[in-house]
Amino acid sequence: MIVFIFYRLLQAIPVLLVVGLVAFAMFTYVGDPVAAMLGQDYTEARRIALVHKLGLDRPFYEQFAHYIWAALHGNFGFSYRLAEPVSSLFAQRLPATLELSFTATVFAVVLGVPMGVYAGIWRKSWVSRAFMLISLIGVSLPTFLIGVLLILVFSVQLGWLPSFGRGHVTQLGWWSTGFLTWSGIKALILPAITLGLFELTLIMRLVRAEMLEVLRTDYIKFARARGLRARSIHFSHALRNTLVPVITIIGLQLGGVIAYSLVTETVFQWPGMGLLFIQSVAVADIPVMSAYLLLVGVVFVVINLVVDLLYYAVDPRLRIDRKRHDG
Repeated sequence: MIVFIFYRLLQAIPVLLVVGLVAFAMFTYVGDPVAAMLGQDYTEARRIALVHKLGLDRPFYEQFAHYIWAALHGNFGFSYRLAEPVSSLFAQRLPATLELSFTATVFAVVLGVPMGVYAGIWRKSWVSRAFMLISLIGVSLPTFLIGVLLILVFSVQLGWLPSFGRGHVTQLGWWSTGFLTWSGIKALILPAITLGLFELTLIMRLVRAEMLEVLRTDYIKFARARGLRARSIHFSHALRNTLVPVITIIGLQLGGVIAYSLVTETVFQWPGMGLLFIQSVAVADIPVMSAYLLLVGVVFVVINLVVDLLYYAVDPRLRIDRKRHDG
């Protein structure tokens, strides 16, 4: 297992280097950092001095090597817009994005898997048809429209939940959490539903399709012929064999939820990294944009590694094949 993890980490290095190259290229081809930092009134001497201070007069490969080395030490430069270290801005915004993303994923998994199992086992019932209708709505409607509709109903008309912000948060060291206050929990509900609805419908439809496929296999027919209980057949045999593709979707969607929570955070003015990225794009704040891109690459690499490890925990056939290969 350790050799497998080491091998996958070696495979991830070229991917991260390519992502780092794309992120670094933004400094060269998107905007002018010197003009952004100096403003409109500056002398040529000040411009040359700042170019030398930033190292922009060095060759491209030296600048790229310096950028990667600084990124490995958590140094992503300073924000042009806020004049603060990008790492400090990320430390302030990361808890909000992670809490929203994980809450949306838990919401999608906790509801999506049971709904998919029910729709796969009793596919002709009216409840299953209602689930499929909900999934069609979740897949068809864009995220921003779902968020606006939820705000209209639950914030404007009913007044039950707040329409923007994170509510009151509690500081636990450098981490800020809204899970410990009722105001923070209420503020989290609508954004989490908005962000997790598409993932929920995707998981539900996948679980349903996999359950329908597995229930037609010969070993399920043999289990029924042996007189096993329906609960044992459905959950111990059928559901377990549907988890491998489901884990893949959950893992990739979690990375997507973290990376692409931009729309939801913008609609609800959620103070996370997605909103920071959108605000940075508006003013071409290149350090924030490139650091966000690099962080997204790291998130996807880590999640793919975790998904591969979960494969071994769920599917014993992979462990057997690995042992044969090692032998």
